[in-house]
Amino acid sequence: MAGDSYLRTSAEFAMKRLLAGGSGDIYELGPVFRAGESGRMHAPEFTMLEWYRCDWRYSELIAEVTELLHHVAPGTFTGWPQRVISYAELFAEFAAVDPHSASTSELAACCAGEPFRAAQMSRNDWLDLVLATVIQPALPARAITYVHEYPADQAALAKIRAGTPPVAERFELYLGQLELANGYQELTDANEQRRRFNAQNKQRRQLGLAVLPIDEEFVAALEQGLPECTGVALGVDRLLMSILDISDINEVLPIRTDSRERG
Repeated sequence: MAGDSYLRTSAEFAMKRLLAGGSGDIYELGPVFRAGESGRMHAPEFTMLEWYRCDWRYSELIAEVTELLHHVAPGTFTGWPQRVISYAELFAEFAAVDPHSASTSELAACCAGEPFRAAQMSRNDWLDLVLATVIQPALPARAITYVHEYPADQAALAKIRAGTPPVAERFELYLGQLELANGYQELTDANEQRRRFNAQNKQRRQLGLAVLPIDEEFVAALEQGLPECTGVALGVDRLLMSILDISDINEVLPIRTDSRERG
């Protein structure tokens, strides 16, 4: 779930079309497929719990996610300290850089020794690399950490709060060092959503990547009128990993996907 790909799942956009049609609060629990991700923390097929709350702020949703953790695993996370920290504060504390103003060379210096292909990396790629290789491994092992107020260009589906700098109303949850959930104050402006889709595809062209199709039905739903809402997607398999204290996602999948099961 790392990063913020705007084409997350077709089911997500279908749920937003239902919200625009007046469904009210809504959830889905089911399989998700993503190509190109496989390893100890990633599987090409996994289970996602996704839900939306109408007329809620994302701060309220953070509280509900914490309540869910304690409900599904009584006692497991008791005593774990909880922290809500901004993206800028996180980078300042663990990487000693300002993510809103640091140059790519300053970000690269944080990742000395990490293998990468710099020619194909955007500034957001560098930020993701610092987060994944420097900050995430340094998070406290038994703590609930919510990171919010992401850079404005790291949340193609979230509202942007004006300020200096402007920030995205987005949060991510880490259980210890394991990324578990990604949430948004959902963008409801159809014109702004289309502009962001086009801007991200322009960037993909510049990086030599395939252009992704825009979900026109989703944009039409926004034009119809998406209610003010906040939503979150939570990885169920990773939650099981944390509850059972397992370090390999293949140990909690019904069908193993790693190379050890392939002849």
